Amino acid sequence: MRPPTATFVGLRARTLLAAAPLVFFVVWATTHLVSVTNAFSASTNQLAFAWLISFLLLWWVSLAWFERPFRATADQQHELDQLTVTVQIPVYNEDEAALRACLRSVLDQSRPVDRIRVVDDGSMDPATGRGQTYRRVRRSFLAEAAARGAEASWDRTENRGKRWAQMHVLAHDDADIFVTLDSDSVLDAHAVREGLKPFADPGVKSVAGLVAVLNTRANVLTRMICLLYLPFTRGLRSAQSVLRRVTINSGTLAFYRADVIRRHAGVYENETFRGRPMQMNDDSMLTMYALLEGDTVHQPSAIVFTLAPERLRHYIRQQMRWMRGTTVRHFWWLRYMPVMGVVFVTTVAEYLHIALSVLIPVALVVGAAREDRLGEVLLITLVIALVMHYLMALRLFTLRRSDDTWRFTVGLFVLSPLVAVWRVVVLRPMYLYALATCWRISSWGTRDSVEVRASGG
Repeated sequence: MRPPTATFVGLRARTLLAAAPLVFFVVWATTHLVSVTNAFSASTNQLAFAWLISFLLLWWVSLAWFERPFRATADQQHELDQLTVTVQIPVYNEDEAALRACLRSVLDQSRPVDRIRVVDDGSMDPATGRGQTYRRVRRSFLAEAAARGAEASWDRTENRGKRWAQMHVLAHDDADIFVTLDSDSVLDAHAVREGLKPFADPGVKSVAGLVAVLNTRANVLTRMICLLYLPFTRGLRSAQSVLRRVTINSGTLAFYRADVIRRHAGVYENETFRGRPMQMNDDSMLTMYALLEGDTVHQPSAIVFTLAPERLRHYIRQQMRWMRGTTVRHFWWLRYMPVMGVVFVTTVAEYLHIALSVLIPVALVVGAAREDRLGEVLLITLVIALVMHYLMALRLFTLRRSDDTWRFTVGLFVLSPLVAVWRVVVLRPMYLYALATCWRISSWGTRDSVEVRASGG
């Protein structure tokens, strides 16, 4: 399986794309403020006020366009080249072809890494009921790493969860930078080189990579997931990066100052919530450690491709795990982050947005029905909602991929409102359920056997 190549679009192209949402937001906010001031009816007041609040709570939609890839001067690049970089890859019931592609992509980096630490967290072969050894993959990987001068190790441990697999090697590794990489992900050839550049600033403690779906064309679900991931991977995270307050690095690809991680060895693996071991949402916990010590950013030119779920059951389990884990992390942010800081304020705003997403539609419908204007209000609300989702979907065009034609990308963009319906009908009720059941936490929580297989080898 050979990964595609990808490029984050240049400043001129991003400016052209950003012009539409920025102009829309200005015009939209102005006209609605005017309608509030010169209201003709109660329902008009309600509609204008509701969408004004929605605009403020979706602050990240416009701010994301101000993100720029971090660059390094010649002197800074020389210093970055001297850093010792360790890549850690936890493995659990992974498809062999996907794992082989992941390891190959690490070895093929334009900026070679110094160490690669693979830890198999007790994978099992469902066909035999015995341990999955990955013997051929392991042998060829270690031989290739030795041939390229990279220090490599492959350990197998008892099944204790992803965090234990990570810290099995990172707790004692003396590298300068740790890179966490999921075993079902494939790096762009320049991912490590680009991901290190933000560390030219001593204040930066962690860097998130840009996550793209590898198997986009597999079926309807993976196409939909490509759009469902978009608001976070190229929206909220990009906006947070402008403020240097990224809250969640995807475990798919993230970079950390190694001393930040080592200082929390022993604590990280033993996190509990309501007396139960907390193994999920490992990436947000590591990001939180970095947030407590400095800046956390996103590097859109450090690109990684990941296998998305191809079956609905797998996708639902993944989302429920993420939602519950993020809910737990919200408690930690509200407890440990500065009250007037970006993370605390935006977390409160998120819950306000959830509440308003339920209360506002009800208030609009009741008010419009009372004035016999229900059809008008629903139509205006639908139009604005569609425009908002198209504005978010514009972020599709910030990444040029070798495996995606212009026609395919435009097709995804056109269908984005259908994904919005999925969010409202399926994901929003799931999220509310996850809020109420966040204490139901598990270890890996995604697979007892291989869930997604890579094509080719």
